[in-house]
Amino acid sequence: MPKLLVVEDNEMNRTMLVRRLRRRGFEVVEAENGWEAVAAVRLHHPDLVLMDMNLPDLDGWAATRTLKSDLSTAATPVIALTAHAMSADREHALAVGCNDYVTKPIDLPQLLILIETLLPARAQ
Repeated sequence: MPKLLVVEDNEMNRTMLVRRLRRRGFEVVEAENGWEAVAAVRLHHPDLVLMDMNLPDLDGWAATRTLKSDLSTAATPVIALTAHAMSADREHALAVGCNDYVTKPIDLPQLLILIETLLPARAQ
């Protein structure tokens, strides 16, 4: 069963997304901010990270940069989740190391296709 890390500071958004992903058979770990995200990736070794970019303390941009600069976590795919829909935001997300970018509100069928595309072969 693939393991996902959902990083979202809004409890209601996080709970809803986690519930929907678990119903589809994913094991899900949760984090509320960038520091928790970095620690959770190192501790739980998720197959993929869904990273909100607007987080308190350490934002998603910096958390992704941290994960991608560490050899032990660099290969973990990261999908940016953000309310920002400008093309420059997508480019910024890719520049810090995100593998792809999804705008909020999240279109779950689209997100699921993207997750399946990015999941490492061992996780599927």
